[in-house]
Amino acid sequence: MEKVTIYNSDLHFEHKQWNSELAFWKDELKSFNLRLNELVNRWTKKEVLQKLEHYQNEFTLHKGVIEKLQEEIQIHETSIAAQESTGRPALDTILVKNHSDFRKKMEEQRQIYADLKKEFFRFLSQHM
Repeated sequence: MEKVTIYNSDLHFEHKQWNSELAFWKDELKSFNLRLNELVNRWTKKEVLQKLEHYQNEFTLHKGVIEKLQEEIQIHETSIAAQESTGRPALDTILVKNHSDFRKKMEEQRQIYADLKKEFFRFLSQHM
């Protein structure tokens, strides 16, 4: 079985993609909160206002998750840079495992966020 070499530049590229995706989500959440504000001014029904509060809380929580993921990416980038300064272009197994674990986190968060958006869009279609 051939040994696979994983290069710092490959992981750095993936980090850039993730950061872009997270920045997009963060921007999207701003837009969603604007929609919530429009609906707060439009509706007085208690159950609708409770649902608006639910989404506001979900968006606040998700923003915190995004910021935590961005911090984790930065920490991993720092680790890669430190390892790269040793002159080795390939990563050690611990950094690769950390990266793989983070990739799984991103995949899970992608699904959670997609589900939240679907639910919110259904709500908007009923109440806009």
